[in-house]
Amino acid sequence: MDITPSCFSEHEELKKVLVCSPTHLDIPNQQTADMVQWIEPVQAEKALDCHKKMVQSLESAGVKVIDYSSYIPGNQMALHQQLINRHYVRDLACVFGNTLLPGEPGTSMRKPEYTIAHQLFQKWFTPNVFPIDVKKTWLALEYGDVFVLDSDAVLINTGMRTSMESIENAKESIFEAGFSEIGVIDLPRQPQTLHLDMNANIVGGDLFVAKSYIRYLPIQILSDKSSCYSMSHEFIERHGFEVVWLDEIKHTLADLNFLNINPDTLLISSQAEQKLFRYHDKWKKKEKIKVDVSELEKGGGGIRCMTLPLERYH
Repeated sequence: MDITPSCFSEHEELKKVLVCSPTHLDIPNQQTADMVQWIEPVQAEKALDCHKKMVQSLESAGVKVIDYSSYIPGNQMALHQQLINRHYVRDLACVFGNTLLPGEPGTSMRKPEYTIAHQLFQKWFTPNVFPIDVKKTWLALEYGDVFVLDSDAVLINTGMRTSMESIENAKESIFEAGFSEIGVIDLPRQPQTLHLDMNANIVGGDLFVAKSYIRYLPIQILSDKSSCYSMSHEFIERHGFEVVWLDEIKHTLADLNFLNINPDTLLISSQAEQKLFRYHDKWKKKEKIKVDVSELEKGGGGIRCMTLPLERYH
C-alpha cells in the first residue's frame, strides 16, 4: 500500500483516511439494538448509502479514501461482513507521528474486527511502522479516547473502553514516536461517555470544544520520567488551544463527532445543531461540509468514529 503514516495533530490537511463499509445486516428492532448496545434499529441499505455519501464527501474534498474491507482475504470475508461495528475504524489503530499503534478492544464483541484489521496492517506496513507486538500487555485501548493535540502531546481518556494499565504500558511507544507528554483524563463511566470524542473535539488548530463538566476534571500528565497533575483546561491551553465549554449539547454524535479535513474545513453531520457552530467566532468561520450519516449514527458513533486518519500534511 502506498501509505506513509504521518499525523502530528487532529487538524492538519488530511491526505489519506481509512474507512470500512458497514455490514449488510439489519438491526431490525429496538430490543436487538439495546442488546448490541446500539441506539436505534438500523436499515443496512440506508446505512450503506450514508457511508457512500460520506466517502464521496471526503473524496470531493481531495482526500484519498481507503476502504479496508476491499482487501480482506476471502477466508475471512464471510465473518467480517457480519461484524456490525466494523465501520467504526477509529478505535482500531492511531497514527502517532509516523508510527501506527494498534488498538486493543475494550469489549469482546469487537475483537474479531481488530484481529482481521491488524493482520491486514501487518501486510501493509513494516514492524517499525506498525509494531503489533507492543500491545501484548495492553488490556483495553480504543482510540476514540485519544486526541493528538500537537507534535508534542496527546490526550487520552481512561474510561469504559480504555484502561489506565494499558496507557501506562503504551506510553513508552508514544514517547518513542516523538511525543513528550500524555495527558490522562478520567471521564465518568456512563454510556454517554463511552469515548472521549463523544464529549470533546478539536476545531482546527484554534479551539478545543468540550462539554462543560470537563472543566472540573483534573488531568494526570505523564512524561518520560515524571508524573504531575493540572486542571484539564490548563493542560489543553498550554498546547495552544482556546477551550470552549459547551452547556447545551442535544445530539452528542452529530454535534461533536466531526472530522477536521484541514485547519479551515470540517466534515460534519447534517443532523448537527447549526447554532452550535456559531457558538464562537473561530468556529463560525470554518467551512462546514455537511453529510447525512444519520442511519450510521444510530449505531452509537459519528463521523470521527468512522474515519481513521493515516496521513495529514505536516
